[in-house]
Amino acid sequence: MLIVPENEIAGLATRQAAFDAVEAVFAAMATGDAYNFPVVREAIGHEDALYGFKGGFDRGGAALGLKAGGYWPHNMDRRGLINHQSTVFLFDPDTGKPRAVVGGNLLTALRTAAASAVSIRHLARADAKVMGMIGAGHQATFQLRAALEQREFEKVIGWNRDPSHLSRLAAVAAEAGLSFEAVALEDMAEADVIISITSSFDAILVADQVGPGTHIACMGTDTRGKQEVDPALLSRATVFTDEVAQSVSIGEAQHAVAQGRITEADIHMLGAVINGTNPGRASVDGITLFDGTGVGLQDLAVADAVVERAIERGVAIEVDF
Repeated sequence: MLIVPENEIAGLATRQAAFDAVEAVFAAMATGDAYNFPVVREAIGHEDALYGFKGGFDRGGAALGLKAGGYWPHNMDRRGLINHQSTVFLFDPDTGKPRAVVGGNLLTALRTAAASAVSIRHLARADAKVMGMIGAGHQATFQLRAALEQREFEKVIGWNRDPSHLSRLAAVAAEAGLSFEAVALEDMAEADVIISITSSFDAILVADQVGPGTHIACMGTDTRGKQEVDPALLSRATVFTDEVAQSVSIGEAQHAVAQGRITEADIHMLGAVINGTNPGRASVDGITLFDGTGVGLQDLAVADAVVERAIERGVAIEVDF
């Protein structure tokens, strides 16, 4: 069995590799060549933590396994650790033997950012110029870097409950040579693309704060009860997702479906757009929304690519098991 520790991941994983892996696995999901297992995600009653498992099997990529981990909201303040903690376990699909254990913290950040970037690549208007960010936590910087590579943006605008954290987004915008402006939520209508990446349990963005032709990537809602946008926004938009079952149960669509604003049949797989079996954006004025719930296959695909690179570079640790 191979071990690729967390401290090696930064030298092995890239945004482009994560993008390619996530795009390919979304396409495989849409054809049925890859599928996810039911998600387990629970409040453990200790440290206010959420803990769970996401797994799946990609026949084409021969990736089988799971990611175990979750969200410890007090880590940063109390221990100087990031709040999201996870580990990926890969197994040989032919024998069931464990193949690799891979540090999952940076991989989770990269694969989550890759998912929204894939949605921007395939759903945002070609002439999108203003990038909008809602949320300025640890994950937001990964989201913004990946997003800015998908279009020729000219400006970044952002909102966060604590405006002092917006300096993180301003720094990323400056890296890309772009201006940054802190805005009120009602000014988010200026954005051509919006990413929401918060841990909110109440709607932040409402329908009249989104302009015509906008693409929205909702990336923070991955648990029952969490919510970032007004359900009315989903009824105005053409809704896409990584996996429909997760979208209606733990994703942003859970609220719109519960209120009868949309049905499961109104939600489309992003992989079908990638494959060309769904046209995606239908008009320049239409709103598209990607409900990124985070599927286990994303983690497996990116981890598998990292393992191969670790073997090539001789940094994978082999142990008898």
